Amino acid sequence: MKTIIHDDFLLQNQTAKHLYHTYAKDLPIIDYHCHLNPAWIAEDHRFCDLGELLLAGDHYKWRAMRSFGIEEECVTGNASWREKFRAFAKTLTYCIGNPLYHWTHLELKRYFDIDEALTEKNADEIFDKCSALLATEGYSAKGLIARSGVEVVCTTDDPIDTLEHHKAIRESGFATKVLPTYRPDKAVNIHKDTFLPYIKQTGVKSYAELKSWLAAAIDRFHENGCRLSDHGLDFIPFGVGDATAVFDKVMAGGVATMEETQIYMTDLLCFFAREYHKRDWCMQIHVGAIRNNSTRMYRALGPDTGFDSIVETNLAENLARLMDAWDIDDTMPKTILYSLNPKDNYVLATLMGCFQKAPHRSKIQLGSGWWFNDQKDGMEAQLCALGNLGVLGAFVGMLTDSRSFVSYPRHEYFRRILCNLIGTWVEEGQYPNDEEALSAIIRGICYYNAKDYFKF
Repeated sequence: MKTIIHDDFLLQNQTAKHLYHTYAKDLPIIDYHCHLNPAWIAEDHRFCDLGELLLAGDHYKWRAMRSFGIEEECVTGNASWREKFRAFAKTLTYCIGNPLYHWTHLELKRYFDIDEALTEKNADEIFDKCSALLATEGYSAKGLIARSGVEVVCTTDDPIDTLEHHKAIRESGFATKVLPTYRPDKAVNIHKDTFLPYIKQTGVKSYAELKSWLAAAIDRFHENGCRLSDHGLDFIPFGVGDATAVFDKVMAGGVATMEETQIYMTDLLCFFAREYHKRDWCMQIHVGAIRNNSTRMYRALGPDTGFDSIVETNLAENLARLMDAWDIDDTMPKTILYSLNPKDNYVLATLMGCFQKAPHRSKIQLGSGWWFNDQKDGMEAQLCALGNLGVLGAFVGMLTDSRSFVSYPRHEYFRRILCNLIGTWVEEGQYPNDEEALSAIIRGICYYNAKDYFKF
């Protein structure tokens, strides 16, 4: 059976086809937020077979397999990669409506020229063909990135990281820029059991020392090309009080109240905003996830293994107050706001309009459809919210947010959805068929806006 992937996949009208094939298709990729392992890039890791390439670390696929009744042995257990791939192929046939069906077939088509739909019947044949190619030139970690047309990759890194792998990649002469992203969550989340062990690792004894250590790490990251930070927050805090006293209480073995936690987190986030603003960095804020819902599986497998979900949060008031604090002091960095809950699209899109400032085009951005929203409906909802309430043509576009070296067809997926949406608006008479303007909008969203916004 032929795959669904063809030249006009997802392009439902002539304008959409023209916009995609003329302006979007061949642009380079700027992947400004991902979770690729920089050590694997530095070492130019080679994948042993197709199972490892497609399934290792991919909690999207793991969740689908569990939902289809696949035993954990064939998900994250000790089964061979071939057995795991067979189980995934068996599952995939039934994933109608799930973006995994599209993503997987884009991966197979773009990297291995597979024109068949993956099923349980042809799983072994496809496994063998693709695994043989993985042993050839151009299929290592660096080879796959280069093959994908990626110009910039921004990994996600803790302030404690030495960045030795980023330095090695740069010194190797690899054409793609692989840059770190500053992710200080463990220093921010004073309410979590990871806080004290982390502070012990840093060696600091006081809150003032912690801030100095974090600022020094920011400088070190900046020297290594970092231009973005990322904050994954369980909730948006806002509190005014003595953050030093809260830090000292926790360091002495006490437990911070929710009010004290918010005081500490607010003070530290305001500190970060000032530091990022000085260096013209972008601050990414991710909120709306409730993590590690299954205690049993968290104990067995750890975090980021497919047991997270969307949470209901009331983020508007605290986020408005937090951003206002930055704005009053004129220390607002470039900021991208993401919520995992799609109900927050309009909250974020209206809030960001309160804090825009020249000369930046959309200094505050509504982040692309993230995680569970990284599918056709979710992408269209985010694009429509931004179009209704902001300036869609200034959007910095898609990211992978992935641990997979073959997730880059998600950019193609996004570009096709974008062109189809805009093409539909044009054909419905909602926007003129202005070639110059449409070219600038499509090319900007797919590539040039990010390049300018992040100064890559």
